[in-house]
Amino acid sequence: MSLRTLRVCELIKRELGVIVGRELKFDAPLVTIRAVDITPDLKNAHVFVSVIGTPGQKKQAIAALEGARQHLQHELSRRVILKYTPHLHFQLDESIERGTRVLSLLDEIAPTLPPDEVPGEDPEDGEAER
Repeated sequence: MSLRTLRVCELIKRELGVIVGRELKFDAPLVTIRAVDITPDLKNAHVFVSVIGTPGQKKQAIAALEGARQHLQHELSRRVILKYTPHLHFQLDESIERGTRVLSLLDEIAPTLPPDEVPGEDPEDGEAER
């Protein structure tokens, strides 16, 4: 990905986060724009959204974003000057939940491992590595 494309992705992510935070209301406690991946021709943007809440709240949040897509694109075109305003495609990003699940599984198996094999601990002083 070129430097220009990365800068455009970051700019769209920041501005879309501001627009969504100010103009849309959700049932879920927290809805954030995690990342934006834009095609090389800058005509399509995949927006990865993280939603903290129940599965129903997650579906409602994505549906609300899809329903407000035209409005969001219009507001984005006013804030970010590009030849073409990208068509937004919203996708649920569950990387935080997967990471939390992996950490909880590691915590579950840690007591069963011998002391010298516990991940993240130094056997000499017993403190976790940082």
